[in-house]
Amino acid sequence: MSKESTNYHIGDLENIWFEYDRQNDILYINFGYDIEDADEEFLSGEDVIVRIKNKRVVSIMIMNFMEKIGVTIY
Repeated sequence: MSKESTNYHIGDLENIWFEYDRQNDILYINFGYDIEDADEEFLSGEDVIVRIKNKRVVSIMIMNFMEKIGVTIY
């Protein structure tokens, strides 16, 4: 039984920007500015969400970011 794989490409490499939501401990890595209307999302690994639009990765959300890098928030 073969397993199909889908290839995705990074969206806009010229306009990468980061945003950190301290209240929810989420790091957003955004590729371009067309991130709001993603076609699909999927969980990739532990607490990492990848958002896709037109077969391109438009953003990556890393949940529990500070915990992952070993930083305690007070």
